[in-house]
Amino acid sequence: MPNPSIKDEEKYEALREKGYSKEKSARIANTPDAGKKGGKARPYEEWTKEHLYNKAKTVGIENRSKMNKAELIYALRNN
Repeated sequence: MPNPSIKDEEKYEALREKGYSKEKSARIANTPDAGKKGGKARPYEEWTKEHLYNKAKTVGIENRSKMNKAELIYALRNN
């Protein structure tokens, strides 16, 4: 019996068969872009040094004030 609150009944049933809970299955089935690839962030090479510095600050990279752009990129990718 179809549930009117489920937008994609097929996806819901497939998730239930995989062992997902009813709540999680419903949440995913009702999300329009569920399963699609995420954001389209630009590569670090296209960021300004200031933006790289601020990102490094956010994630807690030490000695960032002494780093050039290439070093910031390396640190962010390997943190």
